[in-house]
Amino acid sequence: MRKPKALVLFSGGLDSLLAKKLLEKQGAKVTTLSFKSYFFNAAQADKVVDFSKEHLRMVKNPKYGYGKSVNPCIDCHALMLKKAKGIINREGFDLVATGEVLGERPMSQNLKALKTVEEQSSLKGYLLRPLSAKLLEPTVPEEKGIIDRSKLFDISGRSRKRQMELAKRWGIKKYPQPAGGCLLTDLEFGKKLKELFEINPRCDGNDVELLRYGRHFIQGKTKIIVGRNQEENDKIKKLARKGDILVEMKNYPGPLTLIRNYSKNKINQKFIKKAEDLTQYYSTKTRDIEGVKFKIS
Repeated sequence: MRKPKALVLFSGGLDSLLAKKLLEKQGAKVTTLSFKSYFFNAAQADKVVDFSKEHLRMVKNPKYGYGKSVNPCIDCHALMLKKAKGIINREGFDLVATGEVLGERPMSQNLKALKTVEEQSSLKGYLLRPLSAKLLEPTVPEEKGIIDRSKLFDISGRSRKRQMELAKRWGIKKYPQPAGGCLLTDLEFGKKLKELFEINPRCDGNDVELLRYGRHFIQGKTKIIVGRNQEENDKIKKLARKGDILVEMKNYPGPLTLIRNYSKNKINQKFIKKAEDLTQYYSTKTRDIEGVKFKIS
């Protein structure tokens, strides 16, 4: 049996580590592939694809909807696998593999969702889920004998007991806890993102990045963002762009506040005064002091 050439979608989590290891144990030449977007960073992998802009367009209008937050997991997986399909066609891989486990995630890893992702990615027959393969239809590489189906697994459900046993057996000691890597699953961030989509459906990566920092206040189509500490002040200042207004106290240390307007109207004095009040309020040393002076830029 010749050595298969496998492209493995790699998050750096335990499941993808195990999928990679399992294929290597079959003698496969494995290349790992990771993705970077505005909502998650790429894991250390052989190939990294930055699909931030395309991913944001999909997040705004996913075909299969969201999970509990603004997380379109089915559409996201399908988009990644479409990109992987292009790579295997160009570079002659035999298959794409993922660390997905049947039933581990109720929305995106049930049987119907796994089939949908496979169809949408145009990888039907060439998408292998090694950890649950024996519970799924055989792939073309299995049928051809390139991959030995008898050495794949039948893991299912939300318990990670079997995965942890495998990690121990195979000497995998360091791996992150499940979930938490994608901002789209975070309920608080999801709330901010929904608000952003409502007031500016054409928002871009800069708008999304700004959601990571500060306290956010919305009036109509105008946002006021107040930094929580010096690190956030620096980040907010770096993200400021033409048309934004920055507010800070002249004679006291404290927050940097940014005003961003998503309407065609100019930012009026009312919003600037509101930003000044919030800047002073969130500086505990100056909250009740009169005569605070402000720098507007």
